[in-house]
Amino acid sequence: MEYKISTKLADMKPSAIREIFKSLTNPEIIAFAAGNPSEESFPADKLNLLSSEIFKSAPSTALQYGITEGYPPLRAQLEDRLEKKFGISKKDNTLIVVSGGQQGIELACKVLCDPQDAVICEDPSFIGALNAFRSNGAKPVGVPMEEDGMNIELLEKACRENPRAKLLYLIPTFHNPAGTTMSLEKRKKVYDIALKYGLVILEDNPYGELRFAGEDIPTIKSMDTENIVIYCGSFSKVLSAGMRVGFVSAPPAIVNKMVVAKQVEDVHTNQFFQMLCSDFIKKYDLDAHIQNIRAIYRRKCGIMLSALDRYMPKQVKYTRPNGGLFIWLTLPDNIDLSEFVAKALERKVAVVPGTAFTPDEHEVSHSFRITYATPTDVQLTEGVIILSEVASELINVAK
Repeated sequence: MEYKISTKLADMKPSAIREIFKSLTNPEIIAFAAGNPSEESFPADKLNLLSSEIFKSAPSTALQYGITEGYPPLRAQLEDRLEKKFGISKKDNTLIVVSGGQQGIELACKVLCDPQDAVICEDPSFIGALNAFRSNGAKPVGVPMEEDGMNIELLEKACRENPRAKLLYLIPTFHNPAGTTMSLEKRKKVYDIALKYGLVILEDNPYGELRFAGEDIPTIKSMDTENIVIYCGSFSKVLSAGMRVGFVSAPPAIVNKMVVAKQVEDVHTNQFFQMLCSDFIKKYDLDAHIQNIRAIYRRKCGIMLSALDRYMPKQVKYTRPNGGLFIWLTLPDNIDLSEFVAKALERKVAVVPGTAFTPDEHEVSHSFRITYATPTDVQLTEGVIILSEVASELINVAK
């Protein structure tokens, strides 16, 4: 039988990262491709104790249906934390717990975008968000990145040229895949442009607490005097990626519709894991735990950057992040990216090609993303040496 796939999904391709992830089951592969947090960051012993306590004291609550908006104690804790640490007002916003930050992105698009509407985003941008927009019939429109964020002139040009744009999607802090951070000056300019053109900003901030160098920059949501920002956060990088617990803080009119959409998708986020997050916040010091994670990534990023500085050909450019999980490398224009990625994988190093992150699926890329989070300290140097050798060989051939 020939199946007639829906128009909105017919031309969509699987996430390149999730496909590469399948190859990482090979223990010989040095996994520079995955966006997973380090196993060193998981507080497994504490979560084990909390889990036992939950099933002893409140098994029915943990195993029963919950409300769509989220486990009430966790929502209250998150609202307090967002206000105290990130300047996000409880007065003007409400919070919904979602099944990972990915669902928050998808719900925002589903609530605000009609088919053929545009979502303006950074170029490159997070593949999960791009596919969420595409699956809802929206068109991602990319704006080139600079070291301190979006090119402001090209952002305004994209707004003028796309009158059906509804959302402006940003990862302003420790960008995925670029690893860069938007300056305070640009955050203010981006906010003003969104206000001028009637766009809702979707601020995705899963990495914001992973700063290991430099000074914190206020969230765009903390500047939101006109209630145009949807803020999306997650426990995936600070507690557990597998629990799939995220959250969205946004004006009530938007969250109310997200609730309706979420009821259709999965009814509510996993109740037990919400309770586990809540109890961790209540009984342990989440900020101290995050400080330990920052130390892990400070060490790992330092190892990878030292190896890149020592071994990578000077023709290959790369970012120097102050936090997050990723480094973005760019090959010379005369090097074929697909050949580089294939040769690296032949030598047991997996990276993600930049084509996975382009809003325009036909765009040519010469960049690729690597992570320092999951490989061992030894693999960080070994993998960089292999990538450097592959790059050197292709550069020499292209001369």
